[in-house]
Amino acid sequence: MSFSSEIKTELCALPFGDRALMLAECYGVALYCHTFTPRELRIVTASEDFAQRLPKSFKKAFGVTLPEPKETGRGRQVFHTEDPKVLAPILDAIGLDPGRSVSHHINLGVLEEPGATVAFLRGAFLAGGSVTDPTKGFHMELATAHYSVSREAEAILSDLGYPPNSSKRSGSYMLYYKRAEVIADVLTLLGADTSSLKVVEAQVERSMNNKVNRQINCDSANADKVVAAAQEQLDAILRIQSEYGLAVLPEKLQDAALLRIANPEASLADLSKLSYPAVSKSTLSYRLKKILEFDPKKG
Repeated sequence: MSFSSEIKTELCALPFGDRALMLAECYGVALYCHTFTPRELRIVTASEDFAQRLPKSFKKAFGVTLPEPKETGRGRQVFHTEDPKVLAPILDAIGLDPGRSVSHHINLGVLEEPGATVAFLRGAFLAGGSVTDPTKGFHMELATAHYSVSREAEAILSDLGYPPNSSKRSGSYMLYYKRAEVIADVLTLLGADTSSLKVVEAQVERSMNNKVNRQINCDSANADKVVAAAQEQLDAILRIQSEYGLAVLPEKLQDAALLRIANPEASLADLSKLSYPAVSKSTLSYRLKKILEFDPKKG
């Protein structure tokens, strides 16, 4: 089961509200389903739970009986009707006059009851929403075929404190979110608390993994610097040894050179601990730097 299906299963487990709330929910379904015109209603879903909820919710909201769904063979179910006896009560309930309306708009009068706006958005998500598996990424979207509906839904979400991004894709108008914390908040708003928590958990895990990876990369980079610096020191020491002999170095520099030869990959901190007599890390760093700069002609 996809994460989107899990969310829809959770939302469909919510109790049916009163008629005003169910009307708002089914209004969202109609405006965000596959096809909704004065002559046709087509709702396509891959969610078994949503398919079971639809007939009951439409009956309570509009007093109509949806036809039995048909299987598409791809795990989807299609509710389709062109029956005026089914469509007329729906159009009447949402205040749509087929003779005067050119395009769909959200009738805010349907959403006046407390909780109706959220119910509308819940229905919109059930019909036209999806969320990426949070273990793979963060993306939530609402898709409708109606431009004005998308613009008006954008205003509604913005008024609720969750302004979405918008785009158009393959004839559909999209509202979407990319930030995990916003997706989690919107899911909580819709009533999908468990799914919201999964998004939060995935965000925390990703943040921790990123922190660990940054630390590993930092440690790796520091280790590379230690190795590079040690190799540079060793090359300088061996060059001096080959060309002049280490005796040309002052005694304290000789000690540092011999210590580096014996411990070619050790860090300065480790070398300082191995020094005898003990010297500080800064002192040892200074002596190795002098070896790098050593010019036998100047002594």
